[in-house]
Amino acid sequence: MSKSRLYDDDVLVIGLGRFGGAAALELQRLGHRVLGVEADGALAERFLGKLTRVVQADAADAKIIDTVKARSFNIAVVGIGSSVEASVLASANLVDAGIGSVWAKAMSPEHARILERIGVHNVVRPEADSGRRVAHLVNGRLQDYIEFDDGFAIIRMEPPQETVGFTLEQSQLRSKYGVTVVGVKSPGQDFTYAVPETKVMHGDTLIVAGKIALIEKLAARP
Repeated sequence: MSKSRLYDDDVLVIGLGRFGGAAALELQRLGHRVLGVEADGALAERFLGKLTRVVQADAADAKIIDTVKARSFNIAVVGIGSSVEASVLASANLVDAGIGSVWAKAMSPEHARILERIGVHNVVRPEADSGRRVAHLVNGRLQDYIEFDDGFAIIRMEPPQETVGFTLEQSQLRSKYGVTVVGVKSPGQDFTYAVPETKVMHGDTLIVAGKIALIEKLAARP
């Protein structure tokens, strides 16, 4: 488990299959405290010691939501892929519990529409969104995240406070964090490629490229 806490939110992950398991492990690595809930006992056992806590239970049962104190979480990810009914029931239970940000995996367009209608805040299609990618987006610090096989990523993010009102040359993000600001998008204006003289203002969006570990350090800045 990570000793470097980049993120402080506790996250509830329901369903520890390929998608949910990948999201849970990446969230834990990023520094979140992760509670994994999995109905399959053998699968739940595989995550013992890898997540903050693992509970074997069926989250489609509304009573389980109270048992795991789901209302204390601000973020939840539903990765159930074996049953549309179980996914919808678990997601509905989380929405009813008042969790502020519920992410759920959809296995078909029809499934996605149902999840949206019951109030799921973010519906994820696995063919377009991996569990690892979602792990980087759930906390809201990053607006988009694309990871490549060699440990390199490109992200879209709000500018850290230390950059606002300064040019890229003045803020020295590259020398401080080892990442490159590729471009800047200001509200109502076209995207522009970044140069040392580019000034970053509040409300801008930065496109940043670099090694994943370095980008994570930048993203953790206020």
